[in-house]
Amino acid sequence: EKCEVPTDPAYPVCAEKVEFLRARWQSDPCYAFYRVDGSTCSILVYLSQVEDFCPTQPGRNHTAVISSSSSPAVKFIRSRVERMSESWIWAGRGMKPNRNKTVSPQMKVLLHLGALAGDVGQRFEAMVDRGGPLGELVQWADLSACLTILGHNLTFSTSKRQLHRSHSRPLTFDLIYTDYHGLAHLRRAMGLAFQHYQCRFRILDSFGTEPAFNLASYAHLHGYKTLWGSWGLQPLQYMTMFPHTPDNSFLGFVGEDAVKTSDEFKPEIYKKDNIAVVYGKQEYMWQGKSDYLEVISQELEIHGTVYQPSGRASSLPGFVKNHGLLSQENFLQLLRRAKVFVGLGFPYEGPAPVEAVALGCMFLQPRFDPPHSSHNDVFYKGKPTTRQITSQHPYSERFVGKPFVWTVDMNNRTDIREAVESILKTKVKPFTPPEFTCLGMLERMRRYVTHQNFCGNSTAVWEPEPVLRVLLGPLGQSCVDVCQRSALTCDPALFHRFNTPDTMVQEVNHLFPSYSPWGRLCGLQQEPLLFSCAGSDSSHRRLCPCRSHRE
Repeated sequence: EKCEVPTDPAYPVCAEKVEFLRARWQSDPCYAFYRVDGSTCSILVYLSQVEDFCPTQPGRNHTAVISSSSSPAVKFIRSRVERMSESWIWAGRGMKPNRNKTVSPQMKVLLHLGALAGDVGQRFEAMVDRGGPLGELVQWADLSACLTILGHNLTFSTSKRQLHRSHSRPLTFDLIYTDYHGLAHLRRAMGLAFQHYQCRFRILDSFGTEPAFNLASYAHLHGYKTLWGSWGLQPLQYMTMFPHTPDNSFLGFVGEDAVKTSDEFKPEIYKKDNIAVVYGKQEYMWQGKSDYLEVISQELEIHGTVYQPSGRASSLPGFVKNHGLLSQENFLQLLRRAKVFVGLGFPYEGPAPVEAVALGCMFLQPRFDPPHSSHNDVFYKGKPTTRQITSQHPYSERFVGKPFVWTVDMNNRTDIREAVESILKTKVKPFTPPEFTCLGMLERMRRYVTHQNFCGNSTAVWEPEPVLRVLLGPLGQSCVDVCQRSALTCDPALFHRFNTPDTMVQEVNHLFPSYSPWGRLCGLQQEPLLFSCAGSDSSHRRLCPCRSHRE
């Protein structure tokens, strides 16, 4: 079969992506899982049917359009909200009253799930029942429940047609939550009004968008231009799954617990069997991990929940008991029985480890040395972040830690064995970090909806005004790290307090304000959109606005 790379202005990076995969298709087993073999035809099928960078090839079967009522993704969201409704209601009743005694007005809110709309949505929907990623759906479910409990009026859109219907009367919504795909839909639907109303947007962005990637002109000039980013929004309009950087807003989600929040801990509910459940629903994630799992299997019975198409022989190790792809309810039941939840190194930074720990499991995961980033990892390449990922789940490694989270060298059998032996001697109660409880998310969202205002010139800082501590970091460290080393948090809203002296050089640079010891110069920031806690460079010492942590 002969395939030619199409030239379609609606898919401007198709040819570039084809060239990338011709050179790199063997760099990740995920590509082989989707039958990429290096040929132009296999690459075009992948880039049109799995990703959304090329148009669908003529003559190929298209995925049937799924109506919202039968959509697996919408069913998952509805099921999660219904299953957790009692916890949400209980948490809503337990919220602290507003200190200032003011009642937040009811807002009209649009939730447009761009990842479920159009061609991208058809491919996303098809993957939900085959072990595809569910983390984004978890966030959408919890966001919709949260806003409902807070008393706001929601409109839910999962198609371009619904979106256009919503805009028959141009922008009647006070807030619009969407994702990167949805931003493109909104721009087409709204025309010239898009720029005027973009201050109302909130972008669900799992891995975050750092300021250097957000400003199109700066990103293009300084090598930060990617397929994502360049929208010129306020960095806090991007809402992340984990607190990656204070430049963005941490939205989060809720870790499901086996007992209601109001109940006492009952050990008999959490009676654990001597089993480990492996985190990885598709076979390609298991490739090359047999030795790692074999060490664990010497002490624990290994269970998997891997999607396996009928007729295809399994490539899983023989000691694995595979349950196949489970419903969320059955998967949670399996985790309630398990002592250990085992990470394979991928998927990165999903919600499952938090939920496993909330169900009384300990999480065992691989350490990355050197750290994974856009420079050495295909998954992060092109994402608008410079973060260095030191393990599969850096949030759990850094903010939860032992005895709940154990990070090991996956290639060191002794390290793995010692960790498993320590785990088996350790007893833990179910643990959910406060920020991942229903109450924690409700309090956080109430403050965002009440205080975050990106329309006009508002640069309000949270009340009460925090105590600023300015720290000059060492060369090559970001302000996130500088503040964290002093048990503080970087707050980008506080940069303006010391970005003022007339004697300092003013430039557009995402590392400013900072000090360059070679030129003995202090540089100030001229572009407020580039105030960044995340940036670092070996020739600059960052001047950082630090404050104490907020609960």
